[in-house]
Amino acid sequence: MHDLALVGFLAILFLFGLRRPFIFVLGYVYIDIVSPQRLSYYLLNSIPISLIFFLAAFLGWLAVDDKKGTTFSPRQLLLVLLLAWAAWTTWHADFPAAALDKWSWVWKSVVFAIFLPLVLRTRLRVEALLLFMILSASTLIITGGIKTLVSGGGYGELNLGVADNSNLYEGSTISTVAIAIIPLILYLARYGTIFPRGWMVRLYSLALAFACLLIPIGTAARTGLVCIGALAVLMLRETKRRFLYMAGVALAVAVAVPFLPASYTERMHTIQGYQSDVSAGTRLAVWKWTWNYVQDHPFGGGFNCYLQNRLTIHLTDTEQSGDVTDITHAVAHDQARAFHSSYFEMLGEQGWPGFLMWMLLNVSGIAQMSLIRRRYRHSAESEAWIAPLAGSLQIAHLIYMVGSLFVGIAFESFVYMLIGLQIGLSGYCKRTGAPLRTPWRRAAGGTGPGAKMVAAG
Repeated sequence: MHDLALVGFLAILFLFGLRRPFIFVLGYVYIDIVSPQRLSYYLLNSIPISLIFFLAAFLGWLAVDDKKGTTFSPRQLLLVLLLAWAAWTTWHADFPAAALDKWSWVWKSVVFAIFLPLVLRTRLRVEALLLFMILSASTLIITGGIKTLVSGGGYGELNLGVADNSNLYEGSTISTVAIAIIPLILYLARYGTIFPRGWMVRLYSLALAFACLLIPIGTAARTGLVCIGALAVLMLRETKRRFLYMAGVALAVAVAVPFLPASYTERMHTIQGYQSDVSAGTRLAVWKWTWNYVQDHPFGGGFNCYLQNRLTIHLTDTEQSGDVTDITHAVAHDQARAFHSSYFEMLGEQGWPGFLMWMLLNVSGIAQMSLIRRRYRHSAESEAWIAPLAGSLQIAHLIYMVGSLFVGIAFESFVYMLIGLQIGLSGYCKRTGAPLRTPWRRAAGGTGPGAKMVAAG
């Protein structure tokens, strides 16, 4: 029954896609995020459903979609250049077989991000893509949230559906993504048009946001705690009553701390005592190795070049007993440890050229959303959704950049979907040429708060 339900859902999406080809895009998003072939026992394991839906989406766009006004943005060109550079480093990789293994999914993430802006021509499509991304991620997040409430979770113990510890099923990755999408969840609750706005949508959105906050607790991922802190700071911009907001955050923390599992609080305490923590010491050693490596290999070593590292980790444990301080030094050794940082991942694997392209891609996206937010901040009611969406995408991207400091997700497909969504929103704004209208001009034009919203999609 489990497999039949998955096959039935995908079959329905495929049939709807024959009538509305954009649904193939949404189907691919679901498959890429949830990986139903990994959840299936046998029916989907041998079928290339991801490739089928992607080809159907591309052919549907090619045959049916209106391409008037379609342009290729500078950020899409940057994605093409990054993809080409990654292909070159894969060809010259230190470990060709391991590099090809990672390349087999990296190119799909980047190509899909290049393709997405071509189909995001209307508000309805932009919103549908965002909704599918969030609901697909929520299949993991809700599962993790319920298990956290029931069992408390634990580092490496929270099972989100499969035992495979990769993509969004990895603890630090899902923690980063879960916190990053909270502003997008709140955006859809307020401005979404696919579901009728009401108390049920708001209640579900708040419950999903709460489940997102539970994920870092259930996974005991220190990255998630840092992302929650970043979210709390960044959301200050979106609230008018900032002192009330800060008081509410402080109260929520004070109430929540006594209910946190002991395993979680103990692991979070290692952030302060990182000198004695093997995991933190290993990360610092890997980052040092990567920096030294790129001095001799400025063009990088290709995907998974970390397999060659040999690390010496110096640990210092300090214990205070009255007036006596006992300091213990220890040395540990490790090898073939992953980068544990997107920044060092790009630097080590893609060298300086790839690192600079990746940074430009991310920084330009954050800046682009800021420009759109400012331009449409006082727009007419029919365009009032644009500025909040740009602001939410910007906050989500910033949280990703914070989380990326401590987890290697430089090519995580979910993030590249967000990048494609940003480019699509920017392209929509340029194509429609929606004018900036101040509130008094809106009033003069007879557009009141009770007027019917004109859906851009």
